[in-house]
Amino acid sequence: MPDLSVAIVAGLHADARRATVARLLHDVPSSVVLHHDLATAAAGTVIRTIRDATGILDAGEAPLVNDCACCALREDLVPELRRLAAGGQVRLAIVELWDSVEPKAMAEVITSGGLTLTGVITAVDPALLLPCLGNGDDLADAGLAAAATDRRTVADTFARQLEYAPVLAVLDSEEADDEDRELLGQLHPTALHIPLGEGDLGAAALAGFDVEAAAAAQHPASALLPVEADACGVSTFVWHRCRPFHPERLYAALEDLTCAAARSRGRFWLADKPDALLHWDAAGGALCVEGAGPWLASLPDAAWELVPPVRRAAAALDWHPEHGDRCQHLVFTSPGLDRDGLERLLDHCLLTDAEYAAGRAAWKRLPPAFDTLLEI
Repeated sequence: MPDLSVAIVAGLHADARRATVARLLHDVPSSVVLHHDLATAAAGTVIRTIRDATGILDAGEAPLVNDCACCALREDLVPELRRLAAGGQVRLAIVELWDSVEPKAMAEVITSGGLTLTGVITAVDPALLLPCLGNGDDLADAGLAAAATDRRTVADTFARQLEYAPVLAVLDSEEADDEDRELLGQLHPTALHIPLGEGDLGAAALAGFDVEAAAAAQHPASALLPVEADACGVSTFVWHRCRPFHPERLYAALEDLTCAAARSRGRFWLADKPDALLHWDAAGGALCVEGAGPWLASLPDAAWELVPPVRRAAAALDWHPEHGDRCQHLVFTSPGLDRDGLERLLDHCLLTDAEYAAGRAAWKRLPPAFDTLLEI
């Protein structure tokens, strides 16, 4: 038998996820599914099952670790996969993640455990796309929290599941319309979209997966953000500027900007914090703004050798003779997007000509409106 290949299937859309797993079991001979059911965590354990196309082959329990169901999954997953590999009878182990578990963390656990991860797939029902992205409820309120300290929302969790995977398995839903399918395409245009019932899902699960490249594609400094698009009532607006934001004006506009689109993300800089690369991540009417390290232009030349090549390449694309890689690069995707209104509002938040001409020493004296949000 060949070495064990491992593929992850993730997604909050349980019916689509189960249909994807069933398709893989059918398409790939000698495949099994490993699943940890975190819904039993309240009782103190996580239920693990291993099954093939005929039914359950093995079942067991993994005790909670630090009152965290997701931690129990991490502790139990690699030993179980190694056991399957040692048996020599399984070609593909399909790791079906529980609803709110994100594939990035599990992909890194699997590869750091010395196993061969060959695919990451997120299963999607297009009809549920907009309701999920608009759901700002905490996972805990939806019964989907993976730990007592889990403060994620439905919307931001689903967005990360969707955007990390290079392959999307798309359920053929009667409730989905052209707008839903267009929204999916604009949110993740670089993904391979495979309709369930068509295409070779098995080949996609075995094609290979680069964990480092996937992480770089999500990092705010080098993220592969969507491009301009407008079709079927859905628009993606890309706003790119070099001038810094006025911290107070941007802070005052946050609510309007956050609610302007089903999904928005990107990187930006504030005049009073010129060295800090800031990450913009909004879904479900909620915004997360956090520091993502320094801009390359703020680093000494010697430090550049320690920066991954993909980061240096991304910086080169945005390089400005005065500001270096500091830039505003925000992307908004939504049905019914008011592109002109967004552009006016964002431009209004930049430094005026007079403020810009005052120079960096004056910029740093501007009121630090984001200190509380950034926990500085």
